[in-house]
Amino acid sequence: MKKLLFIISILFIYGCNTNPNYERNLATAKKLFELHGEEDLDGQIALISDKIQSNSSMYGSETAGYDQYVNMLKGYHAAFDDIKYTADIWLPGTDSLGNLDGSVRTYGTWTGVHTESGKEFALKAYHPMAFKDGKIIGGGDYFDFGGFMASFQ
Repeated sequence: MKKLLFIISILFIYGCNTNPNYERNLATAKKLFELHGEEDLDGQIALISDKIQSNSSMYGSETAGYDQYVNMLKGYHAAFDDIKYTADIWLPGTDSLGNLDGSVRTYGTWTGVHTESGKEFALKAYHPMAFKDGKIIGGGDYFDFGGFMASFQ
C-alpha cells in the first residue's frame, strides 16, 4: 500500500509540473531547424518574435536582436549547403525555480557542406529557446564557432 501511495504521489507531482505550451513550442523549435535545412528564411522569420534576444556562439558577441538574428540566419544559409540538424534529445526548459516554463532545449549535431571550401562538417551544439505567444523570443547557439570556422581553412 505504501508503494502504491508513493507511486501515485510521484505521478501527481510529475503531472502538476508540466507546461501546457511545451508541445506547441517544441513543434515550433523543430520547425525552425527543419526550415533552416531548407534555407527557408521567410518560414523561419514567421516563427520568431520581432523582440527576439539571442546569444551567438561567436566569441565577444553581444546579445542579438531581431535584425542581427535574421542576418545571422542569412549568413548561415549563404555559407553552408545541405544543412541538417539531428537532435540527440529535446528537453523542456525551466525557470530559475525549476518550474517548467514552456521553453525548449536541444542537444544535437549539425551537418552540411561549407560552400566555399566544399568541406563537409559535423558540429555538436546546444540550443535553448524561450517562447512568448507561440513565437521564439529568446535563446542561443552554443558550440565552438571559432574552431568550426577554422576547420574550413
